[in-house]
Amino acid sequence: MNYTKTAMLLAAMTALFMGIGYLLGGAGGAMIAFIIALGMNLFSYWKSDKMVLRMHNAVEAHEENAPEFFAIVRGLAEAADLPMPAVYLIKNPQPNAFATGRNPENAAVAATTGLLELLEPEEVAGVMAHELAHIQNRDTLIMTMTATIAGAISMIANFGLFFGGNRNNNGIGIIGAILAAIIAPMAAGIVQMAISRTREYAADKRGAEICNHPLWLASALKKIASGVSKVENMDAERNPASAHMFIINPLSGARMDNLFSTHPNTDNRIAALRAMEQDWDQTYDEVDDQHGGESQNAGPWG
Repeated sequence: MNYTKTAMLLAAMTALFMGIGYLLGGAGGAMIAFIIALGMNLFSYWKSDKMVLRMHNAVEAHEENAPEFFAIVRGLAEAADLPMPAVYLIKNPQPNAFATGRNPENAAVAATTGLLELLEPEEVAGVMAHELAHIQNRDTLIMTMTATIAGAISMIANFGLFFGGNRNNNGIGIIGAILAAIIAPMAAGIVQMAISRTREYAADKRGAEICNHPLWLASALKKIASGVSKVENMDAERNPASAHMFIINPLSGARMDNLFSTHPNTDNRIAALRAMEQDWDQTYDEVDDQHGGESQNAGPWG
């Protein structure tokens, strides 16, 4: 998905938010909804990284307490020509990772201890390259703001249900409020998931380019998906709005590739990465034939 379509989806969420405000409180309700949305977007723009990291009890990593992990991220950031992001560890047995931050200059990547224990260094590099791709593509800002608006839509819909709407100000009354409380969060979730799923495919592709080995990420995704289905992440369960930010959905091992899934089907992602590797191999073979030599498919670690 390109940025135009992503912007359209974000605009649709904002319009939905204001529409619910209008239905529940007329023109005044729409204005209040707009002000709330603006305030929440400004807050998430400046504080999204700290907010998400705090949710998951992340602690900063450095060369002293995580030298190998830190070195992997640093090498990948150099390969991607990105500023070195802040690096965090999450003490959690579930293998997973995410990136956050409003721009490449104010970004962070985080990995669980379960991920570092499960994966080989090359696979960790594939995962971190994927997260750096999110930063480079500025997906972290888009996805965090989307989560914030989705949460606000659910909040205002439930608020309308509690108070029953405002019939005297073009409101919709208790029946409409009940429908809004049910339908609005579902609609917001669909848009949120659509944004998340399409950005994952783009990050997989760019991440493979950064580490120069698509199969590193493919192997990691297979292991992570299996691990996530076996280990419950209680922090993620308490903060489901952040689930779409992880490389694999931390809330379940669901593998359904449909409109209601926060992540693409893992097998589809792996297949795309393997196809990418095959295309590269074919290109390298053609170059070898033309030059009579052997080309090298080397990333930051050879």
